Amino acid sequence: MSTVGAAHNVRVLGSGETTVVLGHGYGTDQSVWKHLVPHLVDQYKVLLYDNMGAGSTNPDYYDFDRYSSIEGYAYDLIAILEEFNVQKCIYVGHSLTAMAATAASIFRQDLFHKIIMISSSPRLVNSGDYFGGFEQKEIDQVLAGMEKNNTCHDLGKAALVVGCRAGPDIFEAQSELKKKWAFYKE
Repeated sequence: MSTVGAAHNVRVLGSGETTVVLGHGYGTDQSVWKHLVPHLVDQYKVLLYDNMGAGSTNPDYYDFDRYSSIEGYAYDLIAILEEFNVQKCIYVGHSLTAMAATAASIFRQDLFHKIIMISSSPRLVNSGDYFGGFEQKEIDQVLAGMEKNNTCHDLGKAALVVGCRAGPDIFEAQSELKKKWAFYKE
């Protein structure tokens, strides 16, 4: 597998003429699509990938400057699509990756046929009458935790990022969730 493919844990399933690319949201990984993929592979080629810092991607590749903006994720997406010779895909993106695909489509319209956006937001921070979903202090806490390399131990922040309350289901999956967080170390 290519360097780009290996770095992003790219998987290609199915063999249809049309490629569907599935992009996960922040705080999750490609496994969020596990119930959808079986319904697609008979008709489509399906490409799944992990954003840098998610799943089992190598944390050494994570660059805070690059990924401090949507463009860093957009350029990664373009590199993945180019590496796997994907043209005119149907892109399904959740949250962060929906916006990254939008940016990527501005740079490279030829790579996209349709973009399906799930729970995307052009701005995550509340301001004035605009509701983005987070207060600036919440975003600052998550980013500070990431820089200290301990975010994976704070399930409350992980739950905040993926948009759910930290209930029993979250705590049952604690060890698995921790391993999928950006900077997990034993």
